[in-house]
Amino acid sequence: MSAAGHYAAFAVVMLFIAVSPGPDMAVIVNRALSGWAAGAAATLGVAIGIFVWVLAAVTGIATLLAASAQAFTVVKIAGALYLIYLGIRALRAARRPGGAPGAVAPARPGTPLDNAVRGFLSNILNAKAAVLFVALIPQFVPPGGVGVSDAIAFPLIAAVVMTAWNLALTTTVAALHRKFADSGMWRRFDAVVGAALIAVGIGVLFGDPPEPATG
Repeated sequence: MSAAGHYAAFAVVMLFIAVSPGPDMAVIVNRALSGWAAGAAATLGVAIGIFVWVLAAVTGIATLLAASAQAFTVVKIAGALYLIYLGIRALRAARRPGGAPGAVAPARPGTPLDNAVRGFLSNILNAKAAVLFVALIPQFVPPGGVGVSDAIAFPLIAAVVMTAWNLALTTTVAALHRKFADSGMWRRFDAVVGAALIAVGIGVLFGDPPEPATG
């Protein structure tokens, strides 16, 4: 298979990863409920995190984390606590008081930097990404090994695919939010997303540790 074929196959796999529910999706949906710009900024943060993880996997850095139970545990706990923290913030946002009966307080979109950092941290603190990409990348590396072009192409492809999907998701969620903003339904969205973030955080916290490296 040519290099282009490897890249195309990797892009398809990344699309399946992108559409799978997880911490990144929950954070982006939570931010998109505050508006398209907030969701787009969170999407950018996630894309940067994905770029870093794939680059680390291609260059072998992620292998060190995946092989170290202690390092994996530290990152896992940090990531889980961060998700739980975001979930609690979302639940508190869902209980914001409104003005007149039936009215709702506007969601707080936050600054672009704040939203981008949320997306980046939700991704980069997901220690399982190290295990995923360490196992995934070798399946697409050409027989001659990883070259400079591969070290650039794989992270870019991953970031572009994730960005495309998450921007489509952001656009959909933001449109639904605008449609139902006056009904107060966004409060229920906030509550559901907040509960999902807490559930994912708890799942990450008590998830299985990585398998010990062998060789």
